[in-house]
Formats: sequence, C-alpha cells, structure tokens
Amino acid sequence: MHSTSSKNRTHRAARAAAAVVAGALALSLTACGGDDKDGGKEDGGSGKESASTVTLPKLDGETLEVAAVWTGTEQANFKKVLAEFEKRTGATVKFVPAQDPIINFLGSKVAGGQPPDIAMLPQPGAIKQAVDKKWAKPLGAEALKELQENYSQGWQDIGKVDGKQYGVYYKAANKSLIWYNAKAFENAGAAEPKTWDELLTTAQTVYDSGVTPFSVGGADGWTLTDWFENIYLSQAGPEKYDQLAKHEIKWTDPSVKDALTALAQVWGKKDYVAGGAKGALQTDFPTSVTQTFTGGDQPKAAMVYEGDFAQVNITQAKADVGTDAKVFPFPTVGDTAPVVSGGDAAVILEDSKAAQALATFLASPDAATIQAKLGGYLSPNKSVDNAAYPNEVQRRMAKALIDAGDDFRFDMSDQAPQAFGGTPGKGEWKALQDFLKNPSDVAGTQQKLEADAAAAYGN
Repeated sequence: MHSTSSKNRTHRAARAAAAVVAGALALSLTACGGDDKDGGKEDGGSGKESASTVTLPKLDGETLEVAAVWTGTEQANFKKVLAEFEKRTGATVKFVPAQDPIINFLGSKVAGGQPPDIAMLPQPGAIKQAVDKKWAKPLGAEALKELQENYSQGWQDIGKVDGKQYGVYYKAANKSLIWYNAKAFENAGAAEPKTWDELLTTAQTVYDSGVTPFSVGGADGWTLTDWFENIYLSQAGPEKYDQLAKHEIKWTDPSVKDALTALAQVWGKKDYVAGGAKGALQTDFPTSVTQTFTGGDQPKAAMVYEGDFAQVNITQAKADVGTDAKVFPFPTVGDTAPVVSGGDAAVILEDSKAAQALATFLASPDAATIQAKLGGYLSPNKSVDNAAYPNEVQRRMAKALIDAGDDFRFDMSDQAPQAFGGTPGKGEWKALQDFLKNPSDVAGTQQKLEADAAAAYGN
C-alpha cells in the first residue's frame, strides 16, 4: 500500500526532496561529536517534563492485550509506556509476544476466538491484510484527532486502507544508516564515505588494516531486504522504487539487476563479510551489531548496516553512541542518498472504549515521549519534544525524520504482501539469503524474486 502523497508526488519533486532530506541528514549526523551528557536529565536535556496533552477515560477493571514481535529491551521499554496508560486509566494491559510473520500469529489467535485487542503491525501490507480479513477496526474520533494534530499527512496515509484510518504509526525507523566502530576506523585511517565507490574504498582500507569490513545479520532476511532497498532507491530513483513496491514492474527489470550487481560488490567480495556468507547466514541482527562493537580494536567487523534502532544493541555491547559507535548516512549509489523509513503501527482488532483509548494514547506525544527518553526509538509524532531523546545523535536523527515531513519512502518489503516481503524462509527474505550465499547468480535471483512476487501479488 502507498500513501496518497507518494502517489501524487512527481518523480522530479521526490528526487529533489530526497536530496534535501539526505543532505540534511548527512550534515546532522557528521556534526555529531559524541554522546550528549546532559541527556541524562529526566527529559533528555531540556530540564523540564513534557506536559500531559491527551485526556483518557477511566477504565477501572478493563483488561487489554497488545501483541507485538518486540523482544528484549524494545519490549521492556514499550511495557513502560503501557504501564503509564494503566496508571492514568486504571486498566490492565498485558503484552503478548508474537512471532513473525505476525499476520499468521494473529490468524491463529482469531481462529481460536482470542485475538489481542491491539496488534503492532510492522508492515502497511500487514495492515491491508488485517483489513481484508475483516480483523482490523477503524480508529475512532479521539484517536483520529490525535493523529491529525501530531502526524504529517504521509505518516497518516500509510496507516489507511481505502481511505479509512486503521493504523497509528507509533514507532518509526530511519533505515538509511551505517554504524561503524570508531576505533577500527581510526586505526585504519578510514574516512566516512559519501558515495558507494567511497564506501568500497573505505572497506578496502579497513580490510588492509586487518579488520573485516562488514557485519551482516543474514539469519534475519529483513536486514538483507533493507540493504537492497537503499541501493535500489538511490540507484533507480523514487519512481521506479514505487513501481517495484507495487509490482508494476517485474523483478527481472534491468534496474533490479543493477542493484543486485552493486550489492554483490560487498557480499561477493572475499573476506569482506564477517564469517563469510555461511557465518553471516547464522548471525541474527542483534549479534551483527554487538560483534561490531566488542573485541576492543579488533572487532569481528568495522561496520554494520541498519537503522537507528541498532542503538539498543550498541548499548548492550557496552559501547557509547557518538564516541565508540559512530554513524553515517547510507552512501549515494545513484543521484541521491536514499531515505528509507520503516515503522510499527497500532491496529485495533477488538473494538472497545479501552482499545480506542489506548490507540489514542499511542497517537499522543505523551506515550512517545516516554519511550523516546529510554533510547533506541524514534517517533514520527512531530509533537514530541526533541529534547526527550537521550543523546545528541538520536536527537539529530529524530529532527531529520520530522523535518522530512512526507518526503520519505517506506520500506519496500513492508509494503509487499506478507508472503513475499515478510515471511522467514520465503519470498524476498529467502531469495536474498540465497543471493548472499551465491552473489554471482544475479539472473537466477531475479527469476526467483519475480516468481515469488507474482504469486504473492496475484499478477
């Protein structure tokens, strides 16, 4: 599914906007000198608490279930948001751990007559499927009011199906970042690259210093789709990106060949990926991050690609964001640097006063501010005080996200039917895992991607 704004923007305008956003992001990230120590204040640096802005009903005795695939720190931090809702309303909220793909998990719950009240869906495609299956319920007037006050039109639109609002994008992600071990770069004399060719030069410089350039979490297929999407958006441009996302052009298109060929310059280069292809395919996303920031000045890899949420895992590696761990925007492969976003939307499955109240709370700056202070999180809610974020790197990322307004492209695989873009061992995830194993097979990978896409999209 596409936002209305994405449909209506012209190719030239989208390119220009992407260039502006990418430039601002590059400037903001490279300007970050280190972790801002005043972020230890309760509000992340401003010295004042954000005022409560949303009115919630009393819900004493009400019980709600919220399902999400979040684990570890991410889950623990979200539970603190739910605890505040409980405190304000008197309701009891239970977090239900879900498995990927969440649509399958929800299907079993619905079939058993026990759907959660709200599900946090990580794909617009999943929202559409929930609506098509008549599981999802539209948002009420209070939630809509919060959305309209606090979100850009683009973030509202990607939560809509057939013009009706079903999703509240509570969590956003900047998925166009590469994190690096500052000490490994310093020892190698490596510089932050701005273009794809410079990235390859930087990788060789790091390799020559005795450190493997890249860590890749290939056990999780979604990390591989994110690699592809950044290259494709920058190289092929926003218009083709939108067409491929809707399967209006085939995966056998020459533009896909070009992107896979570029990707093979990293994945196919001997000893450029920690553990080789076999090791990468056994490495999950959290490990791909932590192994980049442990081992002193001899980490398993110097760089790891992924979004702002990698900060949670960097912290688990006991590295400081902004000093030990630094970041640069995903390099320009074509005309402009890519700006790829992702996110998780709250969708009501069991309509009730309590469920609508929780959706309203999650659309408010009150909820997002709580999790913003805890780190490893970005909100598309433009009413969240930027000072709530705990360090300068994250504040600048949040500002770049809000300043982008509607000028972003949502994660392509998340827009696809779940069977193609969001299922372990199937579709795009599996095809790119196979490509990581054999990056010379560009044509075969394209054929497999097209066959799976045609089956999933029904065209």
